[in-house]
Amino acid sequence: MQQLDKVTINFNNESLWVLNIALAIVMFGVALNITTNDFKSLLKQPKLVLVGILSQFVVLPLATYTLVLIIKPQPSIALGMIMVAACPGGNISNFMTHLAKGNTALSVSLTAFATFIAIIMTPFNFEFYGNLYEPTAQILRTVELDAFELVKVVLLILGIPLVLGMLVRWKFPEQALTIAKYLKPFSIVFFVALVIIALANNIEVFNSYVKHVLWIGITHNIIAIALGFGLATVFGLSFVNRKTIAIETGIQNSGLGLLLIFTFFNGLGGMAILAAFWGIWHIVSGLLLALFWSRKSSKIVLD
Repeated sequence: MQQLDKVTINFNNESLWVLNIALAIVMFGVALNITTNDFKSLLKQPKLVLVGILSQFVVLPLATYTLVLIIKPQPSIALGMIMVAACPGGNISNFMTHLAKGNTALSVSLTAFATFIAIIMTPFNFEFYGNLYEPTAQILRTVELDAFELVKVVLLILGIPLVLGMLVRWKFPEQALTIAKYLKPFSIVFFVALVIIALANNIEVFNSYVKHVLWIGITHNIIAIALGFGLATVFGLSFVNRKTIAIETGIQNSGLGLLLIFTFFNGLGGMAILAAFWGIWHIVSGLLLALFWSRKSSKIVLD
């Protein structure tokens, strides 16, 4: 088991550049559906913004750190958990929310808002909690992680594509929607294919060690969803908005996490396997939850 902290996932520089570009295109495609009105509508409902941001960037990272203290996983796995929790919500959360009959407009707006905030909060939370837990702090010291470089990568991958996409939407609204219709599904499929190829090239490593992250990844994801739903309930949000916050908190941008792991940690085994498993599992859990809520909502309407 100790060996997992020394295992690395093979992913060359050319593949890393392609992964960078693919994730940037995904974010550009998401941004083509975002307007300044999305942000204005959120500002008119400050409670929704507060709950969404608290859930993703305060409660989830803190709960993840607490979970790490309780279960004491391998340091590389713990660092992978902290990385995933530090990332903003994934863009597939919008589709999941729509399927669950949640507040899709809120989901899109929170994804955009959280992505901007993530430029600062993702590096901050990762550095803060990573250094707070001594076993993971030791890994961070060995790689000499530069916080500025981390911010720069997140800015390049998330911030710039988001701004460019919104500018295109503002200047050419009809064309932007047409492009987004085809670009978003294509870019997501392309990105997923890259991750699958990366895993296929390391299938022996993944098969050997995935059992060590299986129950941790599932538990972590369930906690994230429950935290989002619970926090929204505490703040007295409607059931529709509770579903939305739960999905936004439980569907993390694990693709960004993987990219940062390959960029700064040379595909460190426990981190990469945890993030890759989360990326697979949160699609399964998100779809199951969305289908359950969808049927529940339909039943309520019929009744």
